[in-house]
Amino acid sequence: MARYIVTGSYTGAAMKGMMAKPSDREAATSALVAAAGGKLHAFYLTTGDTDFLMITETNNLPDMLAAMIVAGASGATTGLKTVQAFTSAEFTAAQKRAGE
Repeated sequence: MARYIVTGSYTGAAMKGMMAKPSDREAATSALVAAAGGKLHAFYLTTGDTDFLMITETNNLPDMLAAMIVAGASGATTGLKTVQAFTSAEFTAAQKRAGE
């Protein structure tokens, strides 16, 4: 399965909603990722340029991207970025392949 790191920020409206009704954002995110056929490995609230970081895994990137579009269209998130992540073993194999 391929791994992806997704980062993004919450909109002001979303933060107002969280203040009025606190909720477990990891549980909500996990449900969205699972509905797309993926698995949420980690969810962190972050400081700096983004408000959250999640590590997901999926065999179906189009469905995962569709889920990210749904999240973005909800108006709760902004600045979503998705990058593929590779293990050290996968990168070592790529180096060996490049050397061939």
